[in-house]
Amino acid sequence: MYEELAILAIFAFCYSVIAGRVENSMISGPMVFVVVGFVLGPLGLGWLGNHSDGSGMRVFADLTLAVVLFCDASNSDLTVLKRHIAIPTRMLLYGLPGAIALGSLVGFWLFPNLTIYEIAVLATMLAATDAALGKAVVSSPIVPSKLREGLNIESGLNDGLCVPILFVFLALAAGSVADGEVTHIAFTFLIEELGIGLAVGLSASFIASKLIVHCYNKNWITEIWSQNIVLSLALCCFAISQSLEGSGYIAAFSGGLLFGYLMKEHKQKMILPTEGIGEILALLTWMLFGAMVIGTAFASFTWTMLLYALLSLTVVRMLPVFLALGAKGENVPSRLFLGWFGPRGLASIVFVVIMLERDLPGGEFIAMTVICTVFISLIVHGVSAKPLSKWISKRVK
Repeated sequence: MYEELAILAIFAFCYSVIAGRVENSMISGPMVFVVVGFVLGPLGLGWLGNHSDGSGMRVFADLTLAVVLFCDASNSDLTVLKRHIAIPTRMLLYGLPGAIALGSLVGFWLFPNLTIYEIAVLATMLAATDAALGKAVVSSPIVPSKLREGLNIESGLNDGLCVPILFVFLALAAGSVADGEVTHIAFTFLIEELGIGLAVGLSASFIASKLIVHCYNKNWITEIWSQNIVLSLALCCFAISQSLEGSGYIAAFSGGLLFGYLMKEHKQKMILPTEGIGEILALLTWMLFGAMVIGTAFASFTWTMLLYALLSLTVVRMLPVFLALGAKGENVPSRLFLGWFGPRGLASIVFVVIMLERDLPGGEFIAMTVICTVFISLIVHGVSAKPLSKWISKRVK
């Protein structure tokens, strides 16, 4: 265990001192860590992934997402968001269900070996986009602010919205729910996930913000301990909501939005240390993904999986978003840009672990398809982030 920890720590240090050089190239940090993880994994040098399991990977990915979502939400520009709230709203209300429906249709065509509910599970798992992988775009100053905020809000909320939908389809696929009970269960799941998540996130951040201001005025907070505040609050929002059977993702994101609004000009200094922690956690998760998952899954990919992955990243995602935003009047470059930058990543990996715990007949096949899609997304969205950011900056103001 300590040997693997040493390897992770050494590589994290090495990357930290050259991160600026990598970020100015066509290569992204996740790409580097996945490749290194694959090389150091069981099918490579065998230095990583020998003592880890899926549950450990899920916990690591969950905590990473919580930190990333909270920080991204805290950095949101609510002034811009208020003016252009229709963009993420239409993407979530129409684009997300559209992607699940279209993904199910494509899966029904390509995968006759899966049941209709298993196909719906697959489509839902790949409808969630990744806040961490999309960071290169949502943090780029050359990308128009309304597009940045739209993608940030969408990726922050769609993970949590997909969870109750996924649980309903998993129950149907496992045969533990009758068809007539679907509407009631779906509504119950949605209300619990959203309601508890929002209640926990907003209340925790409100109380924490007031307490922070009071303690700063009393001079009770030291310079060192102030750097732990945001990290602790992000994990509190996530863990409390999860323990109450709500959505930890919704709690972390909504909590981050309120925290950023209440702390205003002080938020940048407070968030910065936690942003650094979130970045390294995300990259180490990708390293474990390369070592534990890609190495063993690579030989299992089929041409139908590859085709579904490509369609999922393009038509299945882009067409519903394109149509949803067309009614709002967005121009074609904006709709194409917003549709393309829906990378699949950590949330989909967490969903895979959840699904495998249910022991579905087609579970392994679904898992391989998701892994294939995430792997391709990691590459194509990483390579295209900078050139397409420059492209959209010249066409949308």
